[in-house]
Amino acid sequence: MIRAAVIRVVLADDEKLIRSGWATMLSLHDDIEVIAEAADGRAAVEAGTGADVVLMDIRMPGMDGLAATRELARRSPKTRVIMVTTFESDQLVWGALRAGAAGYVLKRSPAGELVEAVRLVHGRDAVLFPDALRRIASPHVGTARQRVPVELTPRELDVLRHIALGQNNAEIASALYVTRETVKTHVGNLLDKLGARDRTQAAVLAYELGLAGTGVEEPTNSRRRRE
Repeated sequence: MIRAAVIRVVLADDEKLIRSGWATMLSLHDDIEVIAEAADGRAAVEAGTGADVVLMDIRMPGMDGLAATRELARRSPKTRVIMVTTFESDQLVWGALRAGAAGYVLKRSPAGELVEAVRLVHGRDAVLFPDALRRIASPHVGTARQRVPVELTPRELDVLRHIALGQNNAEIASALYVTRETVKTHVGNLLDKLGARDRTQAAVLAYELGLAGTGVEEPTNSRRRRE
């Protein structure tokens, strides 16, 4: 039996007690390994380069979490950042997503939710908390200055709209009557053409372009898990 790859996680928060709590929670799971900790944004960038997932506090001294996320996205495109914050500010969260974060959770969230978030963004098959993303994105719908890239095919546009609803590959395949492998191919092409690091960034762009939800039926049960 082949053992699943371990998710290498970096913890970035200026409070040692918070980092210790995260480390304790994550250490209970065999598929997750905490490989480093950081107390500020610059240290988070250095430690997070090459990691699978970084749990990043928004407010840190020196370089804050938003700036660190932008820099990490430039240095290590495959690293996924989850913003962890005490602030329920839609504007802050939207800024984090536009900076390159794959999602966010609140510090008071249950331990299981944090673990699920790490696994989900590492799996890259769905958008973290799509209902919250729709709410946060609503003031920004149609605000992008650029037009829809002309090289997107009609089918790719369909897939993009479903991604913005938070649907995973299996759900999109069912909705469009195609195979999961076909959806996976379309998603890869979409990310390349849009210059998006992951599905969350593609969803953010879909909202800004005014594409999200147009001509697509809302799923009866929004899910934040991957298949």
